[in-house]
Amino acid sequence: MSEHRRKPPQPQGGGRAAARRGQSGSSSGRRAAPRGATGSPSHSHGSVSHGSGGEERTYGSRAEARRAAQRGGGRRAGATGPGRGRGRGAPPGKKRIIDYPRHNKDGWQRWMPSWKLVSGLFIGFFGSLIAVAGIGYALVSVPSEENAAALSENNVYYWADGSQMVATGSGQNRQNVTIERIPEAMQWAVISAENKSFYQDKGVDPMGIARALANMARGGDTQGGSTITQQFVKNTYLSQEQTVSRKFKEMFISIKVGTKLTKAEILQGYLNTSYYGRGAYGIQAAAQTYYGKDAVDLTPSECAFLAALLKGPTYYDPAGNQNLDSSASADANRKRSEERWGWILEQMHEDEHLSDAEYQEAIKEYPMPQGRKATKGMTGQISYLVDTAKRYVMKNSDIPEAQFDQGGYQIYTTFEKDKVEALAKAVKKVEQEKIDPEKRELDKHVQFGAASVKPNDGAIVALYGGAGFENGHFNNNADTSGVPVGSTWKPFVLAAAMEHGTYKTNGQGVSPQSKYNGDDHLQIKNNDGSLVLKKDNTPFYQENESDYPWGYITLHKAMEQSVNTPFVQLGMDVGMKNVADVAEKSGILKDSFAGLNASFALGTSTPSAIRMADAYATFAASGKQADPYSVTAVKHKGSELPGFEKPRVKRAMPENVAHNVTNVLENVIENGTGKNALELGRTAAGKTGTTDENKSAWFVGYTQQLSTSVAMFREDPKSHKLLSMNGTAGEDSIHGGDVPTEVWTEYMKAALKGEPDPGFPEAEEIGEIADGIGAPSPTPTITETEEATPSESPTPTESETTPTPTESTTCEPFDFNCEDEEETGGTGPGGTDTGGTDGGVTSSPEPTESGDPGTSNGNGNGNGGLFGGPAG
Repeated sequence: MSEHRRKPPQPQGGGRAAARRGQSGSSSGRRAAPRGATGSPSHSHGSVSHGSGGEERTYGSRAEARRAAQRGGGRRAGATGPGRGRGRGAPPGKKRIIDYPRHNKDGWQRWMPSWKLVSGLFIGFFGSLIAVAGIGYALVSVPSEENAAALSENNVYYWADGSQMVATGSGQNRQNVTIERIPEAMQWAVISAENKSFYQDKGVDPMGIARALANMARGGDTQGGSTITQQFVKNTYLSQEQTVSRKFKEMFISIKVGTKLTKAEILQGYLNTSYYGRGAYGIQAAAQTYYGKDAVDLTPSECAFLAALLKGPTYYDPAGNQNLDSSASADANRKRSEERWGWILEQMHEDEHLSDAEYQEAIKEYPMPQGRKATKGMTGQISYLVDTAKRYVMKNSDIPEAQFDQGGYQIYTTFEKDKVEALAKAVKKVEQEKIDPEKRELDKHVQFGAASVKPNDGAIVALYGGAGFENGHFNNNADTSGVPVGSTWKPFVLAAAMEHGTYKTNGQGVSPQSKYNGDDHLQIKNNDGSLVLKKDNTPFYQENESDYPWGYITLHKAMEQSVNTPFVQLGMDVGMKNVADVAEKSGILKDSFAGLNASFALGTSTPSAIRMADAYATFAASGKQADPYSVTAVKHKGSELPGFEKPRVKRAMPENVAHNVTNVLENVIENGTGKNALELGRTAAGKTGTTDENKSAWFVGYTQQLSTSVAMFREDPKSHKLLSMNGTAGEDSIHGGDVPTEVWTEYMKAALKGEPDPGFPEAEEIGEIADGIGAPSPTPTITETEEATPSESPTPTESETTPTPTESTTCEPFDFNCEDEEETGGTGPGGTDTGGTDGGVTSSPEPTESGDPGTSNGNGNGNGGLFGGPAG
């Protein structure tokens, strides 16, 4: 190669080109400075020798230099030299859409968004909201009251075998009317009560919606704050589910309704689609249902009453609806209705929609509506079956009543048609033979309630609720809350004694062969040996029905003849909390318990017929219990709804405890007060029960296949208080072993026809046989009688049966010497207790607890869908 073409040697510093390259290699960015920049060979990296001169270049190539420069705009490395510094980020190689963090700022300013970014995000956010609102507004349509009426369907109920029982709903009880046919008083009543700004607002209440959403976020109800326009939309277009999406959809539709319909059209639609109870949708149907007239003829006072119903017809219909909710009694509903009716009239007057004269005329008298009437198909026992199943659906789902009554549901029940008919036939047969209200005054107002449950399952196969809706009897007597069960309670006392023992046996179970004092007029003792006292501090004496001197008798014999005194003392020795615990585990709801006082052992509690049948089914199923249920499946629009699975079967008591109870109750039928049940002709067990003054009489019995309870009582139709049955059916007194047992036997013969008689499992010996335990005999002032077999013993004397026993909070759980009325008894003959309220049931094994009056909130029963209200 020619010498003139050879590259001349370069200076050590690399010449001007090298200097330029060195300058281009430096950066104010975050990358590390080239080690060669310090002039020290030891700091060079990526060096490459070029030629014999051993020259070094900081970077291997121009491409590498470019890459290094690009890297410099990114993450900062160490500064030049041994130290490190903080420098501003280099401008990005490619301009970012959102300059955040800001590249040309240092420190905290780097993290502060620019006004351009903030304003851009703000405009973008609200622009998106407007776009979503516009799309939502465009997609929804204005609802029509005619469409809502067309959507109304029947609900169809099915028997256990799948055949149709009845189709019932609101489809035939709906008729739209124009605004001209709706009185102005009705229009102003709902406006004054629900939406005073109706004629000024835009159809939505943003604050109301915000409150509803806030409630939902806290886990509460999303209802609340709706305008009349929103309620109209909800009535006609939407399901009643409480969700955020429904609220937003309701808002969009309401806005559109407010722009497309006049206020008169909206108000007309609302009044024509609202639910007024008793299956009545719309103001015209409501006017006919409650007052038997057209809507146009309603008075201002009647309009205020109907407007009050919109608050919730279940609770504002003065006829009551205890079949749906125990708190919706006739008295409670009348009070609520009258208060709201008066308030609505007052608001109309203040808003100047009623003159002084009109207001005075309207407020003068509460416009009591006519009574409920049976709807098509709701006659006989069907009405009670439907109410029972409906209530079970309400309890086990979140379907509002108004939505359910719009129809379209298929309800599959546990009721067996042949058994339902057999039970009704048995009641009617005995009624015709025994009860004659035209002949005897004391036969008037006699009622029956009954229920039949499958042991080891809980299915309610039959019930008897009363004379039928068509006869004006709307309360379901199968849910007999308010009617004391009497001595049918004693098996729970015996079961508790066998399972838990007494304070004297140190937890060792007590045998049914143990002996207690069965004499009449016996002083009852607390666990510490002190006497149970009445509220006036005088000794409490327990009475039997007769003064026959039984002396010390076995618990087996005391159950056979239903002698009171042994079971009262036994209950005190076992601990009434243990008795309550056994009863609750067997299937009795503690809300129906009376006070845990001495008389608790004798059935002052008021569970329903369904619950009593279910609890005795626990004995039949060898101690296994399942809650009663009346619905197996619910379908809507082809889909099966959740929540209707069969209740779980659980162990309530040891198997041998249940077997021994059954053995004792078999003897009640074979040799005792239940002898009339022998006519059944098969192995059965049961117990009779009668309360003070014969205000109620029961028989509860079972085979392995079926457990059935029958209650009989008299009730004042006005006060709903229980009346004595002394003299009823021409008898001096009515006992559980008489009429109720006859009904039970007649039904069970038909219900079990063709079924085998499996008997019951053998009972093994249980517990400790103790003689002579219990309170000592009273002073010898008792007159002996020749009567060898006294009739059924009553529960403690009651001056008046009350559905909600008096609450007491003065006795502590372990205060055995408590002298409060709840502990010592009331003021009836013999100083016996009238019952109280319990809210403190525990499963404590301590047998020394004699009482724990608590606080009860009513007599809800949960009986396969029932929460029965009080009868008095």
